[in-house]
Amino acid sequence: MSPNPLTPGPVRSASAVNEQIRSLWLRAGGHLTTDQRVEYERLVTEWAAAVRAEVVRAA
Repeated sequence: MSPNPLTPGPVRSASAVNEQIRSLWLRAGGHLTTDQRVEYERLVTEWAAAVRAEVVRAA
C-alpha cells in the first residue's frame, strides 16, 4: 500500500507482495503466530489492492 494515506494505491507489484507472503509462510513453517497473522492479513490486503490496480492499468 502507499506509505502516504493521502495518495492511495499500491506501491509494490502484486508479484512482489506475493513473494513476501510466500516468504512469511516459509519462515513460519505453515503455522502463523498472532503477530505473523497480523502481518499476513496486511500483506493480503496490499496484494489485493495491487492486483486491482494492475487490472485497471491493463484495461
